[in-house]
Amino acid sequence: MDVFDGHCDTLLHCYETGAGLCDADGHWNLRRTRKFRRHAQFFALFADDTLGRPLEEVIRAEYVIFQRELALHPDRICQCRTGAEAVRAAAEGRTAAFLSVEGAELLGCDPAQLDWAHDIGVRAVNLTWNRQNALSGSHMEGAGQGLTAQGRDFVRRMEALGMLVDVSHLSDPGFWDVAEETRGPLFASHSNARSVFFHTRNLTDRQFTAIIDSKGVAGINFFADFLGDCPDTDTVIAHIEHFWSLGGEKHVAIGGDWDGCARLPRCYSGIWDLERLYEALLRRNYSPALLEDLFYNNMLRVVSEVCTM
Repeated sequence: MDVFDGHCDTLLHCYETGAGLCDADGHWNLRRTRKFRRHAQFFALFADDTLGRPLEEVIRAEYVIFQRELALHPDRICQCRTGAEAVRAAAEGRTAAFLSVEGAELLGCDPAQLDWAHDIGVRAVNLTWNRQNALSGSHMEGAGQGLTAQGRDFVRRMEALGMLVDVSHLSDPGFWDVAEETRGPLFASHSNARSVFFHTRNLTDRQFTAIIDSKGVAGINFFADFLGDCPDTDTVIAHIEHFWSLGGEKHVAIGGDWDGCARLPRCYSGIWDLERLYEALLRRNYSPALLEDLFYNNMLRVVSEVCTM
């Protein structure tokens, strides 16, 4: 099977444990993802105040780890900046590694710092994590606050650079301000369906319909807290089927939140267990073509449209 996943926190896991991408003992590692025929992955640069170091210092250290691991395993993984580069990596049998930033506060909420991020290959930025910042409220803090004037400038600069504006973690008003401000596809890297399980991290039906209308994509999150009570494969499928019922066959992807999850669904220990989901969907008589869209093509399409340079 093929997998293009929209979000993992594995670089933070490596930073905290000293592990490398090949032998990391969390939810993602390069050795076990070799089972996928084609594989692409967004790696988040992420830090929060609990680490006791300046946030920018941590993400720069994570970037050093990322570059070190690419150099150690050039036959298995390479950094990609565009959809065309991901296609080429797949043809070479290598994992296509994309960078994202989870929380614009890691860039000082400064549109000028986006140039540095773009230069090192970052192609997606969450405007917020769980805290309100100078750009917008988040789903938890400042939930009634939409984009500030600075936030709108930031979004416009991202679009000009060819970067995905990630609305996962954003406040509801912030989501709608992004939808108003952007011309391209809306991107929710790791967010589920609020109608299936109520959580402020999940998307409303109206929000997901806006993602469809923009020709965007939402990645299904495997964090148990956002799926339901005692979730399992059927629970994950319920979120997918709900989005499909809204007309989202070309707009649902995978965004597992690997190594950012305290709990995964029952019988899942990491991204390699996605084959459980794939096989369960086949047993429900969904076509291989539909599943190829879900697991790979839909994410690739949006990345290819937005990330062109």
